[in-house]
Amino acid sequence: MKHVGTQTIKTKRLTLRRFNTADAEKMFNNWASDIEVTRYMRWQPYESVDGVKSMLEEWIDSYKNDDYYHWGICPDEGKLIGSIGVYVASEHDHRAGLGYCIGRNWWSKGYMSEAVKAVIDYMYTNTDVERIEAYHAVENPASGKVMVKAGMEREGLARSKFKSGIGTFEDSDEYGIVRELWEVQKEIDYYNSLPCTFDGFIEVPELSDDVIHLVCLQKLRGNPEEKRKPVYMFAIYNGSEKVGEINLRIGYGGGPYNSNLYYGGQIGYDVNEPFRGNGYAARACRLLLPVAKAHDMTKLLITNNHTNKASMRVCEKLGTRLIRTVRLPEWNDMYNDDHKYQNIYEWEI
Repeated sequence: MKHVGTQTIKTKRLTLRRFNTADAEKMFNNWASDIEVTRYMRWQPYESVDGVKSMLEEWIDSYKNDDYYHWGICPDEGKLIGSIGVYVASEHDHRAGLGYCIGRNWWSKGYMSEAVKAVIDYMYTNTDVERIEAYHAVENPASGKVMVKAGMEREGLARSKFKSGIGTFEDSDEYGIVRELWEVQKEIDYYNSLPCTFDGFIEVPELSDDVIHLVCLQKLRGNPEEKRKPVYMFAIYNGSEKVGEINLRIGYGGGPYNSNLYYGGQIGYDVNEPFRGNGYAARACRLLLPVAKAHDMTKLLITNNHTNKASMRVCEKLGTRLIRTVRLPEWNDMYNDDHKYQNIYEWEI
């Protein structure tokens, strides 16, 4: 594996840095001596500052190795509230494990999920790690929430995974994130950051070319609580004959994980079977562009089942760019035994 060692990481609220011997008292007072903090750790609370200092000396000596990753978590200059580290579980498999600990006074403030996400980004950006995994005692579900907020997925349950600091064998929930999932999350963050304006639906202009025209059937404002975006819904007509339907979703994000439109796209279309093969879907997509541009959208995502060759040809006709073929998350409504992989296309407009 490629390694870069422990370097300083800056986030919005935190500095993650190397430990030094002057940290002993802060570490002892803020978390290392607290039985409530160490209850579900694999080590017992320290009884003295000297014990912490001895451990710190071992950590500091390990910084000479470029495969050693261990940070102190600092929200402010001079304050040390916890630790986070990554260990190499398998050089051959490019697999790493992640562990962390934070003082009780800083629980439930989002600091740890911010630190975990930053460390995951650091590892995938600077090393060639393929998989990062972590686990927590079933009786400590707050730690699982940290992992989910940082982008990790729950993968299963391990019975009697480890012996805790209080001497009990703990069942644990197992979490992981692989490089592809991390890359997808970065893409989702990017698309969710794109400009879009919605102050209300526009009056739809005449949308027609020399073959088809669109008739607006409905305008759905969406549901902010469910993070559903506003939608224009159209019928596709060739003359007086309805040949299909198409819709345009305004905005980015949405869904339970703020990513449904990455997997489902801004445009969805369906041409009735007797009329397929005439290029109606591609024509209808082009006719939607004035509506999308009226809401200041500059890029649209179109997605389809990786086996749907007809829809893939539509994307080719439009000049879209295939971003990737991604495995659908199981929580997504489209996921089933016959639909596990989705093509993601970007259409720059």
